[in-house]
Amino acid sequence: MKYIKILFTSFYLVLFCISTHAFSETLNKIEILGNDRISDETIKLFISTEINEKIDDEKLNNILKELYGTYFFSDIKLSFNNRILKINVKENPIIENITYDGVKNSRILEIIKNDSLIKERSSYNENKIKKEKIKIQNILKNLGYYNSSLEIQVNQSKDNLVSIAYDINLGKKSKIKKITFVGNKIFKDKKLRNVITSTEYKFWKFISGRKFLNQNVVSLDERLLNNFYKNNGYYNVKINSSFAKLIADNNFELIFNIEPGSKIYFGKLDLNIPPDFDENNFSSIRKLFKKTKGKPYSINTIDKILEEIDYITTQEQYKFIKANVSESLGENTIDLKFNVEEGDKFYVNRINILGNTVTSENVIRNQLMVDEGDPYSEILVNKSINNIKSLNFFKTVKTNINNNEVNKTKSIDILVEEKPTGEIYAQAGAGTSGGSFGMGVKENNFLGNGIGLDTNFELTSESFKGKFSITNPHFNNSNRSLFVSAEATENDNYQTFGYKTNKTGLSIGTNFEYLNDFYLGLANSNFYEEIQTNSTASAQQQAQEGNYWDSFIKIDMNYDKRNQKFQTSSGFRSYYSLDLPVISDTNTIKNYYNYSHYFDFFEKNFSSISIYLQTANSLNNKDIKLSERITIPSSRLRGFEAGRVGPRDGDDYVGGNYAYSINFASNVPQIFEDSQNLDFLVFADAADIWGVDYNSSIKGDGIRSSVGVALDWMSPVGPMNFTLAYPVTKKTGDKTESFRFNLGTTFWWNYLRISF
Repeated sequence: MKYIKILFTSFYLVLFCISTHAFSETLNKIEILGNDRISDETIKLFISTEINEKIDDEKLNNILKELYGTYFFSDIKLSFNNRILKINVKENPIIENITYDGVKNSRILEIIKNDSLIKERSSYNENKIKKEKIKIQNILKNLGYYNSSLEIQVNQSKDNLVSIAYDINLGKKSKIKKITFVGNKIFKDKKLRNVITSTEYKFWKFISGRKFLNQNVVSLDERLLNNFYKNNGYYNVKINSSFAKLIADNNFELIFNIEPGSKIYFGKLDLNIPPDFDENNFSSIRKLFKKTKGKPYSINTIDKILEEIDYITTQEQYKFIKANVSESLGENTIDLKFNVEEGDKFYVNRINILGNTVTSENVIRNQLMVDEGDPYSEILVNKSINNIKSLNFFKTVKTNINNNEVNKTKSIDILVEEKPTGEIYAQAGAGTSGGSFGMGVKENNFLGNGIGLDTNFELTSESFKGKFSITNPHFNNSNRSLFVSAEATENDNYQTFGYKTNKTGLSIGTNFEYLNDFYLGLANSNFYEEIQTNSTASAQQQAQEGNYWDSFIKIDMNYDKRNQKFQTSSGFRSYYSLDLPVISDTNTIKNYYNYSHYFDFFEKNFSSISIYLQTANSLNNKDIKLSERITIPSSRLRGFEAGRVGPRDGDDYVGGNYAYSINFASNVPQIFEDSQNLDFLVFADAADIWGVDYNSSIKGDGIRSSVGVALDWMSPVGPMNFTLAYPVTKKTGDKTESFRFNLGTTFWWNYLRISF
């Protein structure tokens, strides 16, 4: 028996060797049969086998996989004889046209078309149809249509062509009627609902789409909840699951299963830096450690420390560093060690800019903080990418870093995807004192050179203002901006101030960052102005009737330390400007200063206090022009009409030489805590205006003040603001305005690209 087994085994081994040898021959020729539309050369491109290669069963199987993977063919037969490979194919039909029925919403239809696997003039394939159906059904679910249905009809026509018809029944959108948090005993459910993006369906939330079930949004909610717990000390939190439970019809209950774990506090924090680094440069890190120790664990706190390390290393020109943090978890504390290490020294060999068809390459390179030949710094590269994104010229900005270990160099590929940069914008406002309307057209990347063009006008019941400006943010490939603007203004103040002005002029100037977050500006402005008075104006005002020419130098300084420009929650901004007359009929010197400080009283609160100061005085002790006298704008003193408080000469409001205001504002997120479209604010304003150079007996009568509430609504047509103010301190003759409404919106100029 033993010998029989050995004999059979030997026989099959010999047979295997013979068969293997039989199907392993050198390829001399490839013949393509059955193809009509697709050329021989194209088919050969898709197979990895070449002439003079050995062909065996494995190679033949790979060729079949490669060709079927193209979706070009419904059937493929291979034969290999006499060293000739014959590929006999049957081509799939071509999709002649695609129709969509049942979807009237253009936005939904656009999403389906853009994400579709099947395109007109492509090859038809049954497997693709099956995948397409699953994909579109998932798209509809992500849009909130959980009960939608889809049928795909394929109609064969002559000449091997097919037409595809999608029959889509959206049904009703799936509403989130209830949001439940299982396992949550730390925070109130109301608090967690404010953390996530999804929101319960309420009849007044007719704008928001977050009230409908969307799996992508639910996945985002899981991450938001995870971050929220970890930023409040719950290091070991687990969001175990989230699912939607059908309640009735299209109504769902969204359930999140949370396991918070125990609260963890920061323990020992340590910093490890290379021995040749100056310890004194990292003193701010040590101060952060002292403030942090004993506080609840927070991801944001760790990120803040790492950002500070990045800032220090960048300022001190530590080029070859990388920072990481190691954690050591105890019973209820976590120790952290921040390691600042010297990395391998690489240099930037080449920077390639790809994908820009309109935008000049220099515009992009001006945003880079590294250059070819510089030491490679990941920190500076990341900041460069953020600078490019901030241009707002591109849909996406991607990078690819290629290392050359031999030469210790890196090449950087920056791939951008451009988007339309022109826009049309409009604004409107109304109140008890009258209304306003304005429009403008802007192009932010003129001729692809990063040059900004802006033309706009504003019309009120008493004034018209038009302006055209050109800005080059990187003049002569530098970090200095250059701007030129022309404007014309007409103010009919007969009823308010007893005079009318017509003013035209031209300005040219520059702006640049002098120190970190500290900006300097210098400009020269030249204006021609005509002043007219009526019979009701005072004698002093009538004496100023005539034509004026003014040329002045404007110097401004801006120190901006806000954490962000929108919904600022911390930091400050200090701005000062000085107008110095060069050639002037009145030689008026003007000073303007504004300081704003931002803070929060509690989570999601945005509060600010602002101080505004302004002066206008003649250098030769003459009366300043009527149009240069200071008035309090309505934004600084809500509840009062603009310019209709303060000194009066008879019935005319003449403004003053000096003015100031103090403004406080704070939002109350609890009022609309489930909405990201609505924000409720409270405010308090106080202001004073005084000084009449031509008549010291005219007084301003002291401080005016007001309190009020405001409602900001991000409506479908743009941001709306409603203000209700109550004057607390007012004087005889002051004109009050209790209510004001403003609408401002921006429309993207998607289908027009200016070219010359």
